[in-house]
Amino acid sequence: LQLVESGGGLVQPGGSLRLSCAISGFTINMYAIAWFRQAPGKEREWVSCISSGDGGTNYADSVRGRFQASRDNAKDTVYLQMNTLQPEDTAAYYCALHRFTWSACGSEPKANEYPYWGQGTQVTVSS
Repeated sequence: LQLVESGGGLVQPGGSLRLSCAISGFTINMYAIAWFRQAPGKEREWVSCISSGDGGTNYADSVRGRFQASRDNAKDTVYLQMNTLQPEDTAAYYCALHRFTWSACGSEPKANEYPYWGQGTQVTVSS
């Protein structure tokens, strides 16, 4: 059972990154998978989520319209495409898998609903 994020790095404001979350040990379309982030000195916050089954997505207000979550079931990988990045997007980003099968994201996923986490990937937005 493993979640491994990749794709983070340093990018200038206005730039883009695509994060990947490779998942092993789970059939990923059976679970809601969320992205969270945590900046230094701040609490962890939810960013986006993709539901099980039809893969409906939901986003925090701070990233809606700029970020897009997707899923490749054949590759057991979830992605977070991040566009128009801003310095306030600087954080460690984590993917997390819901505790229940056939789970939906809900309006605002809570971290305690997601017991399986990756190690995180750092995103730094700076000129």
